[in-house]
Amino acid sequence: MLDQKLYILMISAHGLIRGHDMELGRDADTGGQITYVVELARALGRNSNIAQVDLLTRQIEDSKVSPDYAAHIEKLGPNAHIVRLPCGPRKYLRKELLWPHLDQMVDRCLHYLRQQGRLPDLIHTHYADAGYIGLHLSNLLGIPQIHTGHSLGRPKRERLLAAGRKEQTIERQFNLSQRIAAEEETLVHASLIVTSTSQEIEDQYGMYENTDPRRCRVIPPGTDTSRFSPPGRKLIDPNTQTGVDRFLSNPKKPMILAICRPDTRKNLDGLIKAYGSDQALQDIANLVIVAGSREDIRMMEASQREVMSDLLLDIDRYDLWGKIAIPKHFTAEDIPELYRLAVRRRGIFINPALTEPFGLTLIEAAASGLPIIAPEDGGPCDIIANCRNGLLVNTLNHTNIASALKEALSDRKRWRDWSRNGITNVRRHYTWDAHVTKYIREINKLLRKERKRLRRQFAATLHTDWAPIPLARKMIISDIDNTLLGDEQGLAELLQWLRAHANTVSFGVATGRSVESAVKILKKWHVPMPDILITSVGSEINYWPSLRPDQGWSNHIRHQWRRETLAEALQAIPGLTLQSHENQREFKLSYSVTPEQMPPLEQLYQYLHQQNLHAKLIYSHETFLDVLPARASKGLAVRYLAYKWGLSLRNFLIAGDSGNDEEMLVGDTLGVVVGNHSPELEPLRGLEQMYFANNTYARGILEGLEHYNFAQ
Repeated sequence: MLDQKLYILMISAHGLIRGHDMELGRDADTGGQITYVVELARALGRNSNIAQVDLLTRQIEDSKVSPDYAAHIEKLGPNAHIVRLPCGPRKYLRKELLWPHLDQMVDRCLHYLRQQGRLPDLIHTHYADAGYIGLHLSNLLGIPQIHTGHSLGRPKRERLLAAGRKEQTIERQFNLSQRIAAEEETLVHASLIVTSTSQEIEDQYGMYENTDPRRCRVIPPGTDTSRFSPPGRKLIDPNTQTGVDRFLSNPKKPMILAICRPDTRKNLDGLIKAYGSDQALQDIANLVIVAGSREDIRMMEASQREVMSDLLLDIDRYDLWGKIAIPKHFTAEDIPELYRLAVRRRGIFINPALTEPFGLTLIEAAASGLPIIAPEDGGPCDIIANCRNGLLVNTLNHTNIASALKEALSDRKRWRDWSRNGITNVRRHYTWDAHVTKYIREINKLLRKERKRLRRQFAATLHTDWAPIPLARKMIISDIDNTLLGDEQGLAELLQWLRAHANTVSFGVATGRSVESAVKILKKWHVPMPDILITSVGSEINYWPSLRPDQGWSNHIRHQWRRETLAEALQAIPGLTLQSHENQREFKLSYSVTPEQMPPLEQLYQYLHQQNLHAKLIYSHETFLDVLPARASKGLAVRYLAYKWGLSLRNFLIAGDSGNDEEMLVGDTLGVVVGNHSPELEPLRGLEQMYFANNTYARGILEGLEHYNFAQ
């Protein structure tokens, strides 16, 4: 067991998440995943090995949903909270529309973690959108990511295509290409993939190029047996019973119960056809379908509206009035009573879905003592094998569904055996406490490996007493050539200062060099690697020790960047010679300059504007011209870091020597110009928070540190 209690950061970005009265089935985004993440967070919070569990989700301020979803913090139980962070528009959005806003969620998470004063031990992400957020957080912080997919894009696309949907229509509605790309990236990076069944690993994750079965673990979800339990002698809640019975001519008949979202994959039309086509089944049992809560079918989203409309039309077609109940209003708190009502009436629970990755409702029904019928696909195979409480059926065939229901309802002794088996075996295999025990065992093994790896990696870093960037109070950013480097003794003294203050100060470099060139020159001068490397004149940000790129920065500066068109346009400009291939980057074009031939920068900007091209031109040492995206520069990179990591610009000390350092030196940062600076920086002399050192190179930086009393 690890010495310190664990801090786990869970992320589930979409849907409506709260700890009470969960609106399950309200829409396609508020289903089983919501129950899973809330109950897992609660169960982890109860465990003696856990110090803190934060379930991060999106903050929503929308008159169409409850104000509960706008609360920043909601307590779930001991050591567990829901934390809601702003992400994109305030209104509620379906998950397919969240992708453009996920980078903002990464930044909001970083700000939140700074406030905690402790970084999590691991990040557990749920579904592809949270996987994207967690991947970038994991890269930025060096914290291992574990991931639960819940539902996967590739199998979904296959099912929709098989159902006759056109690929373009599928893409337009579900944005599956972006989702699948995010899933593939997460599979490459995640240290552990948590699945509910072996079938999920083999058949669903097996469709992905980057799946490694060695990093997959089957940990079935649990159920809250304090909520889902047999009826015993307790009376059924009269509101629940009335909500069902008012539809039925003979409510005392056995009850076939289905609970699911109104989604085509749930195959409710197949269930209605099975029941409506079999008079014998109608004679022995009523059918109760709880398909979420609704006010007006016409106000539901299109896919749900279509399912519900077809359902009502089929009920009328088979003339099932008085034999079927489709109540409008049932909350998550009512669901346990529905199971108990079905048990009292010697009924059966059916999941008629075409495919079922796991089937949480099957576990809930079993815990309540209600036998089950489920698809012979995915999770139900494992559940029925473990619980021995029902039948598997080919749900593609409505006749098979009807036959299985009649068989299940025909033998009272077997029904009693199934009921007892379900109660006993759920407690053995599917409680949240059992899930958490296995979960903690797996993550402790993972964290021991990660800590050994980190010790090896950080052996080459600057810090002996390392303060992670989110917890640092101040940051030093220095140019490399002719600023940090140039005086060996001065450099040694600066490195000694940095080590002495490593618990509060992070250190980074900003350079025109590529990241490969920067690492090479720093190693040549025996400089341990800094925390942050801003390279290629601010067009790239990378983090040590793995040189992981800041993808949020890349996405930010990509705006209006047309690299090939710019290169073609600048061929016509005299005095510019494209530098060698190794000096060119995705977000940088680099030229050598003949000063007497090159037009003034103002004319170059006018020329690019006439071509409808947008770029930033960085002229330095009267020798080089770097062409960057309009949003990129060393100065803007520093300001981006201040925002991302939640540090005031006044907590940044910036050191430089030449014209391409000017933008990052000016403004609210503390600027230090070393004594060996080029004439291009003389106009900055006298500006507020701009210190011109007498000493050169690294000693000039030390002089600036003393001038600003930066250690305080």
